[in-house]
Amino acid sequence: MKRILIGLFALFVFSYAQGQDLIQLPLDTAVIYGKLDNGLTYYIRKNSYPENQADFYIAQKVGSMQEEDSQSGLAHFLEHMAFNGTKHYPGRKTMLHYLEKNGAQFGSNVNAYTSFDETVYNLSNIPITRSGILDSCLLILHDWSGFISLENKEIDQERKIIKEEWRSRSGAVSRIWDKILPVLFEGSKYANRMPIGSMDVVENFEYQELKDYYKEWYRPDLQGIIVVGDFDAKDVETKIKNLFSDIPKPKEAKERIYYTVPDNEEPITIIATDPELTSTSIALHFKYDTKSKEFKQSIQGVYSSILDMFISHILSARYREIAQKSDAPFLRASVSNGAFLVSRTKMAWNISASCKEGQITQVLEALIRESERAKKFGFLDSEVDRIKENLLQAYANSYNNRDKQRTETYSNEYVNSFITDGPIPGIETMYSLIKQLLPQINADVLNNYFKSINLTNNSSIVVTGPEKSQLVYPSAEELVALIKKTKLEDLTPYQEESLDEPLISQLPEKGKIVKIEESEFDTNTWTLSNGVKVVLKNTDFKDDQILMRSVSPGGISLFDDHEIFNAALIPNIPSIGGLGNFNNVNIGKKLAGKSVDAACSITQITQGVNMSSNKKDIETALQLVYLMYTSPRQDKQAFDAYTEQLKNALRNAGMQPSVAFRDSISHAMYGDNPRTKNIEIKDIATLDYNRMFEMYKECFEHAAPAIFTFVGTIDEETLRPLVEQYLATLPVGDKNKGIKDRDLKINKGKTIVHFTRDMETPKTSVYNLYSGVLDYNQKNKIALNIFNQVLDLVFTRTIREEEGGTYGVNSNVEISQFPLGQTTLTMSYTTDSSKVENLNKIALQEIKRIAEEGPELTDFNKVLEFIKKNHADRIKTNNYWLSIINTYNFYGEDNYTLYLNLVNSMTPNDIKNIAKDILDQDNFIEVIMFPI
Repeated sequence: MKRILIGLFALFVFSYAQGQDLIQLPLDTAVIYGKLDNGLTYYIRKNSYPENQADFYIAQKVGSMQEEDSQSGLAHFLEHMAFNGTKHYPGRKTMLHYLEKNGAQFGSNVNAYTSFDETVYNLSNIPITRSGILDSCLLILHDWSGFISLENKEIDQERKIIKEEWRSRSGAVSRIWDKILPVLFEGSKYANRMPIGSMDVVENFEYQELKDYYKEWYRPDLQGIIVVGDFDAKDVETKIKNLFSDIPKPKEAKERIYYTVPDNEEPITIIATDPELTSTSIALHFKYDTKSKEFKQSIQGVYSSILDMFISHILSARYREIAQKSDAPFLRASVSNGAFLVSRTKMAWNISASCKEGQITQVLEALIRESERAKKFGFLDSEVDRIKENLLQAYANSYNNRDKQRTETYSNEYVNSFITDGPIPGIETMYSLIKQLLPQINADVLNNYFKSINLTNNSSIVVTGPEKSQLVYPSAEELVALIKKTKLEDLTPYQEESLDEPLISQLPEKGKIVKIEESEFDTNTWTLSNGVKVVLKNTDFKDDQILMRSVSPGGISLFDDHEIFNAALIPNIPSIGGLGNFNNVNIGKKLAGKSVDAACSITQITQGVNMSSNKKDIETALQLVYLMYTSPRQDKQAFDAYTEQLKNALRNAGMQPSVAFRDSISHAMYGDNPRTKNIEIKDIATLDYNRMFEMYKECFEHAAPAIFTFVGTIDEETLRPLVEQYLATLPVGDKNKGIKDRDLKINKGKTIVHFTRDMETPKTSVYNLYSGVLDYNQKNKIALNIFNQVLDLVFTRTIREEEGGTYGVNSNVEISQFPLGQTTLTMSYTTDSSKVENLNKIALQEIKRIAEEGPELTDFNKVLEFIKKNHADRIKTNNYWLSIINTYNFYGEDNYTLYLNLVNSMTPNDIKNIAKDILDQDNFIEVIMFPI
């Protein structure tokens, strides 16, 4: 394969220079790809990560674009109906019931989505150890392809659920989309094809209309089957051929049209506002026709997409640099190249920004000015080299871990290939190709390519923002004139400062490892000369991954109530100012080509650093950790820019009904406790950057009690001198600092809060909470987790499916470490005002029924199957062991050794008892927000 690719690359270099034929990429040899006589396409791949599981997808090249005006919403409606009865799984949710009994969970593992040009159904992470499950999942795909029952009574039941889905998603953003799409796509069918559809159609269409739509568009020539997992791929291919070949290809099938989007000579300008929108944005789009399938799947196509990516990343980096300045007119800005919003037939270069309120014209000037600067003076070699290093490192990481890629990575890749014609050559081919293409790219090549890109014609300008009287927006004519004026400005070339100095200018004298001992979970523990403990677990779950987490006691609990807003923001200190001698922008540049990530974490009771790396870059990663503990960088200008972002985020927050609902819940739970209040715009003036900086140092000056846990592909001999250099030298500080007891207890007794709120789309929001205190132990944590998942099943069955009262109920049952043992049972949903009383009665009755009778055995068994499947998957990941070991060493909790024994010993009676324990404490809060 490598020799073939080298030959293809040599041919590419010649053909690209001569403008000759496209050189097609080969198909990944690990994929079994084929097409049946009836037109159905399939992709099959064996992958054993995770073991004994598989993904099953059916992708349809059918979406809302295939609807006529009178069918608006039928594509999405049909997606819902696929779960409400098929040929081999008749009846509402029979199929789901079968899958749940075998360890699948609705939403997580069984789901679907409908878009403008496709509808995709998935069964993900399905256990296939039991006999017949693989065959059954293929049969489900078969039924979805053309054997959905579409019974009249089920159609009527689903109308109510979809109406509630529409209600739950109808907010400021969806209304803005409804305003801008008809203008941007005028003259195209895309102008009025939002997948949720028209509620007038959804509530009133004739049964036969949906059945006719299904028969017309769900057909094998528009369908792709994607199956990836731990199985014999050839055997699965045989099964697919036997099962799907008998589906007839329709005679005189209606043409599947990919609808075009008209070009425009003059800029299309839209200014769209909404009373509940909280921020102002501007987006520039420069359209062009999408590339052909042959081009996308060619070496030339890959090369072109790489150049596009270089331009997007470099320009976005320049905008990020500007945003760090306190006088920047925008909060953030970026450049991208891809589909023109929802269109499959038009691509676009997109420049977008989040604006400081009232500064739209200044933002537009800055966006145009920077793109023109790049057009006129080009990019620097240093900028190009950084992107090359980052891209090469990203592909190297994928290549090095190629044998431990999770199944969903391949499933998503093949679905995308079927839907958008993307190439699937495999990581071996792509990595080899990237290593040959990147040396051909330099600043001159990129600058010449950028000059060929249209950032003038076929354009649109979209401004969105809050609708309020005191905010004046520029006119369309003013925006167009401003662009022309800005393009005439005299500009100077972009410059950047040298980054030659090392991350750490002067290394401290090394410390030592003073003690080595074996410890729990096949780990080794090193005690360092400064008192820090390092715990190491070597794994093979990935071929090149190292994760680290440090933790020590303290956190926000260290600080008094009057400093709570300062304390809440101190985790942002490194991301605001940077580290060592490097500001936030330059440290990103300095890390080009490094596979490292590090971020500080400060919770109510702990502080520490989370880090990830590969083997090659572990020293750089540890340098970042050292700097986070010892050398946060203070940058007042960057802090001022950050507070401007906060002001803009909070200035109009009260316009959203959800904010009033959130604040009412918080007040009902905690009253006027200052530690639970959300920051408001008036509080920003009280923030003290110098004090925040001091507070950060107070958290991280006492590294001595800290435990550093490493999990992954660890070479202890390589790691030893690095630990002695960067961790054994961390400051000791006050070892006696610990967790301070702060009042975060939920109010006791019964609290009912009902209020009204003006809103654009009327809907009622409901929040119910039971609280209490239970013993904090592993058995109770498992029982509460089971209770939570049982409630999900119960509420889906009753409130969603039987009543059609809401699109979904969010329930959560958990017990906290701080305050110790505080336990909460919450449920929330949105619905129509007329349904609240009945739905709330049902919900509370179901909770009480479980407390009195226990969960239904069927529900209980389904949850246990899912928990055991999920556990078998998680124990083969580095993140799982990082959490297990960290929790054991810091809190003294062993959440692994007895976990499965406790799960298997659970009975419905345990769930009944723990539910009763919560309800018997008689603490209940109900918050309901009604529309005016």
